[in-house]
Amino acid sequence: MTSHEWGRVDDDGTVYVRTADGERSVGQYPEGTPDEALTFFTERYAALAFEVELLEQRVNSGVLSPEEAAESVKTVKAQVVDANAVGDLISLAGRLDALGPIIARQRDARREERAQKSAEAKAAKEQLVADAEKIAESTDWRHGANRLRDLLEQWKALPRIDRASDDALWRRFSTARTAYTRHRKAHFAELNEQREGARAIKERLATEAESLAGSTEWGPTAGRYRDLMKQWKAAGPAPKDVDDALWKRFRGAQDAFFGARDAENAALDQEFAANAEVKEALLVEAEALLPVGDVDAAKRTFRDIADRWDAAGKVPRDRIKDLEARIRKVEQAIRAVEEEAWAKSDPEKSARADDMVSKLEQAIAKVEADLEKARAAGNDKKIKDLEENLESRRSFLEMAKRASADFSG
Repeated sequence: MTSHEWGRVDDDGTVYVRTADGERSVGQYPEGTPDEALTFFTERYAALAFEVELLEQRVNSGVLSPEEAAESVKTVKAQVVDANAVGDLISLAGRLDALGPIIARQRDARREERAQKSAEAKAAKEQLVADAEKIAESTDWRHGANRLRDLLEQWKALPRIDRASDDALWRRFSTARTAYTRHRKAHFAELNEQREGARAIKERLATEAESLAGSTEWGPTAGRYRDLMKQWKAAGPAPKDVDDALWKRFRGAQDAFFGARDAENAALDQEFAANAEVKEALLVEAEALLPVGDVDAAKRTFRDIADRWDAAGKVPRDRIKDLEARIRKVEQAIRAVEEEAWAKSDPEKSARADDMVSKLEQAIAKVEADLEKARAAGNDKKIKDLEENLESRRSFLEMAKRASADFSG
């Protein structure tokens, strides 16, 4: 293509460009030659062509929004249509028109992308609202407030959606935050009230504990301290700094009392150590009675040991259980043998056993007499029945005699 294909210069230096509607004057270049005039105006065309090429690249790459691209195409096309330049202006205009469908597709894609992002943002905001409403119904006072702050930051980072949906979701989100904040404040107000009540109770308990610290009534006072400790635990927490100070007073009074009691018990344990040695020796005597042979002799000896045991006095507390268990074991063994002997010599049971023997002997004598008669009569069936009856009764008689012998022996 040469510039001569799209334009010419007449004798007076006027330059024309050829268009679909015919020639159109684009200007004059009287100072130069016709070739120079055409070159000047074809260079203008080249500049326009370069601008169109750049616009094509920018539109195709998507760096311009569809609106920006459409506006740029409109501006450049107006320049091309009325351009004072020589060249294929129709082709340039066509290339600009060809960008229209591309921009339309980009506009549709942008619209779909916005719709997708809007749907995603709506779903995300609906989830944030659901999370906020769940927190509002909970009693997670420790983490709930921080979680709601995080949800708010996530809300701010999301794009707005359609106004009606965005406003409705925001109202729910804001209502949930407000409800949680109100309930949380009410909870901590109630908690503060409870802690002030606990402060008063614990101050009274600490004062009473301190008044008991010097008591030497070890048993009753130790019991009272246990009661005070139950009341302390039931009172619940006071304000932190106050609670620590009151506990220090309460615990200090307890430690003073129980320290004094333990010191006295330790002194008593040392004093009672000799008594434990006496009882150890008595246990050797008592345990030598086992196994029991002569129960009466064992009882007499054990009574003497028991009297000396009581006379020996108290022993250290950590020895009481072991020593008492061993002496009781001997006592129970003697009593068991005694009870067994009594059971065997029980007059009532012995009489019942003797009566059973007598009755069985009488019954056997009667069966024997009946058996003789049956044999004399030759009644085989009756003989068989009576023999079986006699055998059974004789077996019972042997058992009864052994029982009677046990009671009489």
